[in-house]
Amino acid sequence: MEIKTLEQLQAVDKRTLHFTPWGLGRMHAEDSADFQQRVVARLELADEVAEATRNKFEQLRVGFSQGVLCYELFTLVEDAALLTFEQALRDRFAAHFPNNIVDVRDRRDRHHQLIVNSYPDFYKQLRNVTGPEIRMGPTGDWERFNGMLSGLLRWARREGLLRGQRARSLEPSQRELRNMAAHGSYHLNSPVDAARTLSDLAELINHLWGRPTPGGRLYPAPLKRDIIAIGWSKSGHTTVTGLAEHLTSAKDEIPLAYLLVRAVADDPRLMEFDARAATTVFPSEYLWGPGSRTETVTWLNANQPEPDRCDYLDQVVLIRSMDNKVDLPVHPQVAAGLSPQQQRGTWYALRVDRALDALAHVRALIAAEPGHKPHGECHQCPAETLATGDITTVMAAAEKAGALTTALHVPDVRTPLASSFL
Repeated sequence: MEIKTLEQLQAVDKRTLHFTPWGLGRMHAEDSADFQQRVVARLELADEVAEATRNKFEQLRVGFSQGVLCYELFTLVEDAALLTFEQALRDRFAAHFPNNIVDVRDRRDRHHQLIVNSYPDFYKQLRNVTGPEIRMGPTGDWERFNGMLSGLLRWARREGLLRGQRARSLEPSQRELRNMAAHGSYHLNSPVDAARTLSDLAELINHLWGRPTPGGRLYPAPLKRDIIAIGWSKSGHTTVTGLAEHLTSAKDEIPLAYLLVRAVADDPRLMEFDARAATTVFPSEYLWGPGSRTETVTWLNANQPEPDRCDYLDQVVLIRSMDNKVDLPVHPQVAAGLSPQQQRGTWYALRVDRALDALAHVRALIAAEPGHKPHGECHQCPAETLATGDITTVMAAAEKAGALTTALHVPDVRTPLASSFL
């Protein structure tokens, strides 16, 4: 090891200067120090987070900020952040039991009351129980619990502390990365890698304590849905979309037909809206149309629909399979409003974050692609199958999962671009 002077230790590590807010480039030392600190300064934890978890996260942020002087610190911080995923789950588990007592059942159906003053002490007690099980979820079902990262993740999901099928599908990779950090060999990561892992950690921690992250990658907060007008020409060659309130301040160069929907304004599939099928990325709701601009403005003024917020994690959708054809996903209320003829066939009830994830999963099941589970959580894609059967069976499963199942009758209308799905 080279012994450096204090001045050398305080000198900026030139490797860090290559990372800028605009990608790879070159920064001045002072600007780099400011930039790297700002990268992690925006990662704030909710006030409810346990003190031990908060202190550990602050330690990681300080270490990241010092990476401008020692590039290797970015790797050390990222590895430590991967290990902190488990610490956060342990602290949340310990805080979950107000009386500090966990009822544990062993393999012989004997019950043990374990004290949770701290998770390490609880884990020592748990290791003395053969085949331990604890109650999980709102129904209090007994499930195996090994006390390690996999068991803690399962427990957090059963308790509703972690949500989202896309995040669930990434959890095996997070476990592998955690194991690599704990037992792996030498590697060198960039500040971009370390910052992303710290951001993911902040999302996980905040979500465990009931605070989803606005714009988050793993555990996002609900999105605002505005009142949107989607218009198209008779030929379908011209399509427009925008806030419905702007319809009164402009004119059409050519006649357009308009639909009014409640939707996320920047949904990338908004132009493919279908009133009955869930074809947009985020849940959208049919309001009125189609009609002319004048008719649309008249309806808006008379009804004045309001924006809302949409929690799209773990939404429930239904898909019908009939005559070797898989239909587009629909929301349970829309399915309940279909005619008996349209409700025939085999139906699937699925929990997903994106409705089209359900379509990909059911198509894989029909094609008998290996690895796709027909029941429960799929390990190949971000979807969970709740039930399969006739419309009555899947509707009951959807209602049990918390979805609205009151019949909603909507017209069979769609934008010209929506036909690309058919």
